[in-house]
Amino acid sequence: MNPHAELRGVTKKFGGAVALNSVDVNIEAGAIHALVGENGAGKSTLGKIITGVHTPDSGQLLVNGSQVAFKTPRDALALGITLVAQELSLVPQLSAAENIFLGIEHLRGPVIDHAATRTRFDELVEEYGIEVPPDQVVSRLSVADQQKVEILRSLARDASLIVMDEPTARLSSSEAHNLRTTVRKLSGKGVTVIYISHFLDEVLAISDRVTIMRDGTVVRTTPTDTESRSSLIEGIVGRSLETVFPPRQAPELAAPAVLSVRGLERTGAFEDVSFEIRAGEIVTLAGLVGSGRTELVRVLFGADPPTGGSIDLNGLPYQPRSPRQAIRAGVAMVPESRSTQGLLPLLPVRINITLAHLSKFVAPGGVVRANQESSAAERISQAVGLTGATIETRTAQLSGGNQQKALFGRWLVSRPRLFIADEPTRGVDVGAKRGIYNLLVELASQGIAILLVSSELEEVLGLAHRIIVMSGGRIVGELAGEQASEKDVMTLAFGASAA
Repeated sequence: MNPHAELRGVTKKFGGAVALNSVDVNIEAGAIHALVGENGAGKSTLGKIITGVHTPDSGQLLVNGSQVAFKTPRDALALGITLVAQELSLVPQLSAAENIFLGIEHLRGPVIDHAATRTRFDELVEEYGIEVPPDQVVSRLSVADQQKVEILRSLARDASLIVMDEPTARLSSSEAHNLRTTVRKLSGKGVTVIYISHFLDEVLAISDRVTIMRDGTVVRTTPTDTESRSSLIEGIVGRSLETVFPPRQAPELAAPAVLSVRGLERTGAFEDVSFEIRAGEIVTLAGLVGSGRTELVRVLFGADPPTGGSIDLNGLPYQPRSPRQAIRAGVAMVPESRSTQGLLPLLPVRINITLAHLSKFVAPGGVVRANQESSAAERISQAVGLTGATIETRTAQLSGGNQQKALFGRWLVSRPRLFIADEPTRGVDVGAKRGIYNLLVELASQGIAILLVSSELEEVLGLAHRIIVMSGGRIVGELAGEQASEKDVMTLAFGASAA
């Protein structure tokens, strides 16, 4: 099969940092070609060079065998190459159809011919089998449907090569499955797809070829069916991971219950939930999307009120009416979405770490003791293993893994009694995941109770002392972490009894 795009000896630097170092990659026409690697490995930079967002400092880019020199994404689009980035670039006030044909509308004189536009829309949907409601305003569409609009917009401009950068990072499991089906349809129509993803199981399931990158270089490119999850991880991090997870230290048998939940419910979300977590214990909440896990931890953190039941914290009644009250009681929470619920991306790391504890650094008269605040932020950033940044770096400039570590660090300024983490490794690479696992295990070793929500079964099994499985808003079973298997968890999650 002929290569659709080729990079030969491509190097790209940003200031003194080398993003790509003499990279050679061939992208076969009509294939789904995955790029994997840690944050900063060069995956997105490679994709942006192919789509004209960046220009290489040296080396050659060839398209269909001819050398090209893209200066803008428009140059790449003229040859049928486009990018669907993590942050979508749609006009939220316009409909799906209007976004798809924006700038290439069919005109009748000076007026847009809406009937012709709708005909073109119907033809595009029929050809590729990608369905979205044409008249729905984009801001009201799900993220998955917005991504479909981006893909249809590319196809309306005759795109023959689409780079998808972390396309399922913000999707539920069912939405991600549907998007993968869409990608396979594109490949079946002869469209070349470069698929950048941290989700290794997804890469193994969907791609034809995979390129592993590390520190701006290519480790290898192989047919995907010759790789496994463990071989990809070894290639990505540069060493064999005999164990992805740090050793678990069992909590003391006499350790007191930190959290006791009895008959807790929130109408429409979950009901009759009862469990305990002891000091030093890691309990994971497993279950399918919509099982009620996130809704439960929001109640525990005071973000939503319960409609029944009771909660005790350290043996005393606990009824938080807000996250502020939960924090004062010694409860910390890393939310599911760090970007929308956790961090202030335009502010420096220092403020993001100390934000919830500013009263500790305020002198009489309301003046912040800057030296004390900076000292605390520096200590915490080192403790959580924040790398490649200072405490004055804007948080938006950090990698996903370092952003998550900064969010963890926020709750280490004051020692919490209960630490809740909702999908703490979503959207971070395998190297950063190990750092987060170390943090969770270290917190537990200090006697802190950990409640972890995760959709990754390997994570659930690798970290938990106990696994609580939810389905349909109820607890359907409990498993000992070291004896449980993926089959045990999924059997319960789908509503049957574990064997």
